[in-house]
Amino acid sequence: MVYLIILVFVQMICFSQNKQILYNFTSIPQSLLVNPGADVSYKYFFGIPGLSGVSANFGSSSFSVYDLFADNGVDFNDKVRNVVNKSSNKDKIYTNQQLELFSGGFRIGGEESRSYISFGGYQELDFLMYVPKDMAILALDGNRDYIGKSFNLGDINLRAEVLSVFHVGFHKKMNDKLVLGGRVKLYSSGANANSTRNSGFIYTTNGTTDQNIYYQYISSNLELQTSGIAAFTKDEYDGNITNDLIYNTFFNGSLGLGFDAGLTYYFRKNLQFTASIIDVGFIRHTKDIETLTYKGSYEYDGVNPGFDFTNEPENVLDDFQKAIPRDTLYNKYTTWRPAKFNTSVEYSFGKSRFDQDCSCKPPGERQYVNAVGAQLFTMTMPKDPFVAFTAFYKRRLLRKLELKTTYTVDSFSYKNIGLGIAGTWGKLNMYFLVDNVLEYKDITKTNSAAFQLGINFVFQDQD
Repeated sequence: MVYLIILVFVQMICFSQNKQILYNFTSIPQSLLVNPGADVSYKYFFGIPGLSGVSANFGSSSFSVYDLFADNGVDFNDKVRNVVNKSSNKDKIYTNQQLELFSGGFRIGGEESRSYISFGGYQELDFLMYVPKDMAILALDGNRDYIGKSFNLGDINLRAEVLSVFHVGFHKKMNDKLVLGGRVKLYSSGANANSTRNSGFIYTTNGTTDQNIYYQYISSNLELQTSGIAAFTKDEYDGNITNDLIYNTFFNGSLGLGFDAGLTYYFRKNLQFTASIIDVGFIRHTKDIETLTYKGSYEYDGVNPGFDFTNEPENVLDDFQKAIPRDTLYNKYTTWRPAKFNTSVEYSFGKSRFDQDCSCKPPGERQYVNAVGAQLFTMTMPKDPFVAFTAFYKRRLLRKLELKTTYTVDSFSYKNIGLGIAGTWGKLNMYFLVDNVLEYKDITKTNSAAFQLGINFVFQDQD
């Protein structure tokens, strides 16, 4: 029960990790986080701690909050049943939240250099759960009306993690056409729950001669790996979960390593190609580890097969627990971070009316006021990869004020319109990005939502 509460809490507090508005929005220094090879230039910059990068994303591919909590006179159990019936075991709920704690960057090698160092640290919360359709049907309706159906235990598939990430990056403009960049990351996982390799089934059928006799067979290969959680479930624990989780995330977590890489290439001054791969890495879980397993098989012949043992012989439950025992292991384990791949093509046009002095903009872009393009995003998941396609338009409204609009198609929505604005006033750089703007008239009906905002100080050579 404690594990369920923790996972539900994770799901509710945070708002897919596709940052299509931020990607290649190079008037924002944080665009380096989604492409370390972005064509960003500056003398140096630093973010306001806790305010330089705040983002939250939520996506559900089969239902919205409105489907469950609408005040329409429908019984809640019927709402849940309707959601389950229209979902498949490939539908998913994915949430991600990030809070940048500190960030900065500076040019190295003198005023003529095209080499830059960037660094930072952020906290991240990540949650993915596939809809366990067969298990939900079994919980809602039991197996009475599903004689002969095999309920798939492999539908149980989820992962959740709270971690901190510290990183150092380097990017260099090799020549007027090519920019290359990379970043190394140190992961510190404060809490992890991973259950993505389950299998098995529950099958019930009538007896061959007596229709009142049933045969039930259960094959179970269930596993839940956790780190940083088990201590909170013990009766003797008397600490503060929030404080201990924060401490573990930043100072006592399970450690891992990863890297990012990216590039920008100009076919012409106004025709640009970019690509990046983010979070290629792993975490080796060694702190407060506990793995729960339910592995085995169970057969039963009787008049009332199911999971209500109150009217059955006393030895049925004992037989079940002996056949499929709960076991607790304390083995170290490794998880891989969800790797993300971005690529885009951008065409710029329209001569700028503004001065050439523009914050964080490379010289090759300063003569254009408009840009259109397309972006492809993919992310690894336990089942099929998550894929999103985005078309975008960028417009410089003022010399240091830029607007970006996006239209994104993915498994969460086919009508996701995003809007982002970024500007620099003096040395103060601010940005605000929001997804699915058409759905904000009633946010409860949306299948996905996301926002990002931040404040930085950016210094150019003339400052």
